[in-house]
Amino acid sequence: MKHRARTLLFWLLVSLIGGASRAQRDREPLHAAEIDQLRDAAMDPEQRLRLFVQFARARLISLNEVQADPKAKDRTQQEHDLLQDFLDIYDELNDNIDNFVQRREDMRKPLRVVIEGDSKCLSKLHAAKISSDIARPEDKLPEFLLTTAISTVVSSAQDHRQLLEHQEETAKARKKH
Repeated sequence: MKHRARTLLFWLLVSLIGGASRAQRDREPLHAAEIDQLRDAAMDPEQRLRLFVQFARARLISLNEVQADPKAKDRTQQEHDLLQDFLDIYDELNDNIDNFVQRREDMRKPLRVVIEGDSKCLSKLHAAKISSDIARPEDKLPEFLLTTAISTVVSSAQDHRQLLEHQEETAKARKKH
């Protein structure tokens, strides 16, 4: 009987988690106009990555605005959605970087744009965290998403700087030959 109850509980949890993750995937973090802009910039690494940085920062600016608005409706849901959208866009940015690197694109100039964006995003995330830390309990940001966003940007920024260094070394080596 205990085994059957555990099995039932296990499958119930799996279905709940699966349903939640499906709902998460069904939600598009980009607006139609943003998707069109990205489509137009498909082959230009600098323009495409600049757009991803712009869209990610826009989500953080909106997050700061929601935090500052005492009359915001569904504040908790809006904050959650904006942080999740930021993370989804940022992951897509990193996937695009990987794709351009695999195509052996010169990423030096686009990476400088991304690294500058990393700094600005990290600054906005830290400001959001400080604001959340001093807020009333019901106005606090979703801690897990906020922590995930900060750690994602920190680790990605380090990866971006290392990739830029590697790209610069590769370019120097090509010049010597």
